[in-house]
Amino acid sequence: MSLDVSAGLLEQARSGEVDEAAFVGTVRTSLPYAYDLIASLADGLNAGTAAFADNQVPPPGEAERGQLLRVLASDAIRGSLERHFGIQLAFQNCHRVAAFRPDDHGPAYQEFISTRAQLLNQSPALRNC
Repeated sequence: MSLDVSAGLLEQARSGEVDEAAFVGTVRTSLPYAYDLIASLADGLNAGTAAFADNQVPPPGEAERGQLLRVLASDAIRGSLERHFGIQLAFQNCHRVAAFRPDDHGPAYQEFISTRAQLLNQSPALRNC
């Protein structure tokens, strides 16, 4: 699954500097399910006082799952979205992604990224996701 990159943004990349807002816009239009999910997590985190906001609902289909995996697997995409929304993302499986405050590496974050949490978040239904 590739990004739908405009000629102007591709020319920026060839010239050296890329406008990150334009890159995030490309991600938003190319991977709308994943972008909207990350945006909703950021909104949820910023609206409350909880240590994190997470998603536990599987994507509606394989295309959406692919979008989410693409966002989280790419350091460039993931980092741009983290900077854009002012969050830090953590990921456990094919859909359990969480948004944390960027400088909060406290107990909730440490637990979420732990091997224990990874193991407890497994199920046969997720084996081939």
